[in-house]
Amino acid sequence: MKTNTLLQGELLSAHTSFQIGGPADYYAQPKGEDFPLQAASLLSWAKERSLPHFILGYGTNVLANDEGFPGLILDTRYWDRATVEPPAEPGAPRIIRASSGMTGDQLADFAEGRSLAGLEFLAGFPGSIGGAVYMNARCYDASISDVLESVEILDETFTNKTEPCKPEEFDYKTSPYQKRRVLILSARFRVRRGNRRKIHYKLMEHRADRITKGHFCYPCAGSVFKNDRRLGKPVGQVIQELKLRGTQIGGARIADYHGNFIINTGGARAADVKALIELMQKTVKERKGVDLEPEIVFL
Repeated sequence: MKTNTLLQGELLSAHTSFQIGGPADYYAQPKGEDFPLQAASLLSWAKERSLPHFILGYGTNVLANDEGFPGLILDTRYWDRATVEPPAEPGAPRIIRASSGMTGDQLADFAEGRSLAGLEFLAGFPGSIGGAVYMNARCYDASISDVLESVEILDETFTNKTEPCKPEEFDYKTSPYQKRRVLILSARFRVRRGNRRKIHYKLMEHRADRITKGHFCYPCAGSVFKNDRRLGKPVGQVIQELKLRGTQIGGARIADYHGNFIINTGGARAADVKALIELMQKTVKERKGVDLEPEIVFL
């Protein structure tokens, strides 16, 4: 196996937005143009040893275990490049191909710099493109699947394949990749020519909104739960009405300013966060009759 970096005992708290998580048995950060080859080698190596593996971008939607991870963590954040493909024919949509390790915010900047519109909803999005495709991320009334053309993956046999986006396989914050053990390598997005100044203003508007809503005030993972139409309103508003905001267990607290955020006030453990999640689920079930579905991935 050849890789630029393979660490042992790397603390996951250094790689998740919650700043929570114990040591991983193995932590790999492939770098360079041969990232896909390195990734295939690493995943094959883990499979041969019956080691579990987890694909990690920027850890913005992940709660890592206090005891760590007994296997391989494959970090994609250095696989962060993008290109613009020429139109297939006159009048055809422009295509941006983005590697899975880019953040949504970086991709929004890349598109703006080339006066290409359609990805403004990703401004301020701190997670990786791979994670955004996996979760079918939705922000500002737009979902990844709305602009997704195709996805390049390492499939279950570590073979490089490109799959067209089939909209019927995507839904609210769900994608077909949540049911598969594959590595998303890159994604191709449909964009269009636009006015750079208007694109820039929209990016600034979305970033300011995230700051105003407190996305970056404390270590957290953004929204804890998916919204549920049966509630008739956002989960955060329901949590507020149930007077759960400000509830604290250990170092974790339901944010005073957003009912669907759990924040790390300092020294929080995964167990603290999990206890708050279970409290929120239990209360909403008892009072509203709805089972809240976590958006966070439990590692």
